[in-house]
Amino acid sequence: MTDFKIQYSDIILASSSQTRKDLMNRLGLNYHCISPDIDESPRGEIHADDLAMRLAFEKAQIIAKDHPNAIVIGSDQVAWREHAPQVFIGKPLTVENAVRQLQANSGQNVYFSTALSVQHLTSGFECTLVEHYHVKFRELTLEEIQRYIEMDQPLHCAGSFKCESLGISLFEQMIGQDQTTLMGMPMIQLCGILRNLGIKLP
Repeated sequence: MTDFKIQYSDIILASSSQTRKDLMNRLGLNYHCISPDIDESPRGEIHADDLAMRLAFEKAQIIAKDHPNAIVIGSDQVAWREHAPQVFIGKPLTVENAVRQLQANSGQNVYFSTALSVQHLTSGFECTLVEHYHVKFRELTLEEIQRYIEMDQPLHCAGSFKCESLGISLFEQMIGQDQTTLMGMPMIQLCGILRNLGIKLP
């Protein structure tokens, strides 16, 4: 990617996710958040990569249309089990669903397609990509699952765990180039894009 320095008025994270805010805070940049209002339902996608990339793009696009001179960052993550990228694991939302998800994840490799879209409409800049990470769950007992859910409350997390919290105790192994991909936004890639746009990091 070649340098593409731009003039921008603001940096906007198109998200209401506290985890993504925490990741952005690592960079020490001035930014603010606007939550995009989009339908996150699949539209016939047959691979998790395609769904994650469309949603990340749409999240950034809907905010960028109202703020064309801002750098807008959108991200989305889709989880799936080994050999089944067409079967998307969503957010459980209820304790019962979280128990079922973790029982299904027990002993399995679970993959995460995490997409990132950075847009600046005034200059015509747009970059959308997907990164991958996966974890190997250890064999989990029902008692462990129930205790974990009660303690960590992962009801709004795809796969029913928080890797940045107690969820780390559920794994045998974590595999990937950038752990922040698992957390919901690939920060190594984001830093590269922002530097390319002329933003100094660090």
